[in-house]
Amino acid sequence: MSEPALAPRNALIGVVGVWIAAFLAAVAVGIFVSEEWRVPWMLVAFGGVVLVSFAVQLWYGRTQGFIFRVAGSVIGALVLMGLISVGFGIAALIPA
Repeated sequence: MSEPALAPRNALIGVVGVWIAAFLAAVAVGIFVSEEWRVPWMLVAFGGVVLVSFAVQLWYGRTQGFIFRVAGSVIGALVLMGLISVGFGIAALIPA
């Protein structure tokens, strides 16, 4: 029989932490990778963010809402990285 947690950790902190990691990864790829290699490296960075999301939510230690927390982390990271990549794409179209 399992005992209820007296003061469970805040699940939102883990989700927002993954979003911050996605933001930093997307900006790093956009700055340090050449234009022709940005899309493949953005996919690699997103794969890393998915793994980080699973690790953070497993570290949280609660089974209730696991799928919702992982989905929120991954979908938010996908939208965030997509918006940042669109920004870098538009910036690449503007001649220097």
